[in-house]
Amino acid sequence: MKLICFEKSGKEKLGVLSKDGTLAIELSSIKLSKEFNDMNDLIGNIPHYDIEKIHNSLLENDTTSFTAYPIDEIKLCSPIKRPIHDIICVGVNYQEHLNETKESFSKGSFSEPKRTVYFSKRASETIGPEGVIIGHLELDEQLDYEVELAVIIGKKGTNISKEKVEDYIFGYTIMNDISARNLQQQHLQWYRGKSLDTFTSLGPAIVHKSEIPFPIELNVCSRVNGELRQSSNTKYFLADIPSIISEISNGITLEPGDIIATGTPAGVGLGFKPPRFMKAGDVVECEVQNIGVLRNIVE
Repeated sequence: MKLICFEKSGKEKLGVLSKDGTLAIELSSIKLSKEFNDMNDLIGNIPHYDIEKIHNSLLENDTTSFTAYPIDEIKLCSPIKRPIHDIICVGVNYQEHLNETKESFSKGSFSEPKRTVYFSKRASETIGPEGVIIGHLELDEQLDYEVELAVIIGKKGTNISKEKVEDYIFGYTIMNDISARNLQQQHLQWYRGKSLDTFTSLGPAIVHKSEIPFPIELNVCSRVNGELRQSSNTKYFLADIPSIISEISNGITLEPGDIIATGTPAGVGLGFKPPRFMKAGDVVECEVQNIGVLRNIVE
């Protein structure tokens, strides 16, 4: 089940993709127990029986009783345009990316961590599929891409045990953690270099957790102008999802709609010799198995 936000005739709507991915179905036409204002409202308040109703409606494969539009006649939007909090990010969570980061950052600006690295990324408004990345190249010409699997929290929780983590997950999406590398190094922490406007892209859908077996083993990759840059699998995480969520929730309350980005594999622009940063006109695609492709254009 792939939940989406989409725009049709100037109005933004909540929807779900048909099983074959060719149609965007308005959720309101499935006649759930209530109508939801946006995806955050849905994540925090949808009862399990409504999830089952959506799932069963898709299994029936009869879209004639619903309001549905061909996918090429709508505009997909970010599934969570306005996150409820800053995004929680995991840094250097693949060994090969850790290695390239150590080699690529200027001397003294990065040392190998002894524990999992966490940092915050401001995203007052995210962009979605086909959204424009404003490069802010006047501030920093070292514009980089990072494909990541993002976990969406579905239930409020604190001090969550590893064994219970899946109970607190709503679903998964793709995030491009766009980064200004020079700013990232200048400030000795990563907040500003990761948080410029349009530097968070999400989508194209949120896949409900029931569709992806736990533990998560998904292929992830990125391409710039059609050229493969990153390629790995989440089974190579240094810290897996149960460890991440359990540790983060130890003393910190997680809430429905919270987004946790799980780290990016090797192959970022910074890691090439010489570096291969994005420039105006570039097209970057981030892909995660069973979720889709998140495509953006740099301006």
